[in-house]
Amino acid sequence: MAKKVTNVTIPTSIVTRDFDKLEVGTDNVYESLAIISKRARQIATKNKEELSNKLSEFASSIDNLEEVFENREQIEISKYYERLPKPTGLAIEEFLDGKIMFRRPTEL
Repeated sequence: MAKKVTNVTIPTSIVTRDFDKLEVGTDNVYESLAIISKRARQIATKNKEELSNKLSEFASSIDNLEEVFENREQIEISKYYERLPKPTGLAIEEFLDGKIMFRRPTEL
């Protein structure tokens, strides 16, 4: 099964990656993985902020342990974010498509 996000199909299951393709942009697999991991953290942070902002609309100022309040919209929003492709998968696809811009500190 694969998810389509902004005209790119991202696989949602496990995919075997070719290390030769990962080192094309940097000539170093480890540097490529560092770049991909930083981008994945950016995507995850952005998704978390969006989810928190949407769920904050449903927050109640009164906390009562006896009452359990289920909001259908809140559940649907949470399910939507759970079904999104993983940030690492998105970051890998962006890197392989050349959509991630990076520079080395020595190139400043």
